[in-house]
Amino acid sequence: MNLSILFSEPYRKIAKDGLWDNNVVLTQNLALCPLLAVTGTATNGLGMGLATMVVMVASNAAVSANRHLIPVEIRIPIFVLLIAALVTLVDIFLNAWMHELHKVLGLFIPLIVTNCVILGRAEAFASKQPLLPSMWDGLMMGLGFTLAMVALGAAREISSAGTLFANASVLLGESFKFMELTLIPEYKGFLLMALPPGGFIMLGFMVALKRLLDLRAAKRTQPAADLSLISTQGSGA
Repeated sequence: MNLSILFSEPYRKIAKDGLWDNNVVLTQNLALCPLLAVTGTATNGLGMGLATMVVMVASNAAVSANRHLIPVEIRIPIFVLLIAALVTLVDIFLNAWMHELHKVLGLFIPLIVTNCVILGRAEAFASKQPLLPSMWDGLMMGLGFTLAMVALGAAREISSAGTLFANASVLLGESFKFMELTLIPEYKGFLLMALPPGGFIMLGFMVALKRLLDLRAAKRTQPAADLSLISTQGSGA
């Protein structure tokens, strides 16, 4: 497979949509239940985000590969069954190989089935596109979701405990011990940020920051577009 195709314009647009323009959390404001429940630490956010990303890539691949075989009338139940089967496999894997993380994430792993983003991408994108673009879309959407989970978890963890990726070696394995950092020694902590209301507050700041950056980017590109239009009109005259 020629990997240079991933740098072509359509694939770059898919990546930009998943990571920023159409980000699951910061733009669509979806999957907020697991987002706010498990992002007390960056480690939890990373674990949940990666689990969701694996399901998104696999479900997009399964739907795209079988899109010509799935009857249109019953496509939604079939998509849900495919997603449920994949989530069950991820749940079993985490329980077997990352049991401590599995205990922390708990019920929210099976609830990945109800994540409307996964079903939405299967219906809106994978059911209409070839295999490679569908897998790339699942990867980018899942990566955007993971980055938002980790960012929110990191912000809450730092403000509530002064640490970053606490217990990474326990939840993810000894090889992740290098990630455990104490950023503010002897920090007393801010309990609100560790609770769901703190998640709502921090998420609001993140969404506002993204919209502010988008507005500034739009203002920077507008003068260039205006100059290009003026130049075109002048050459036409």
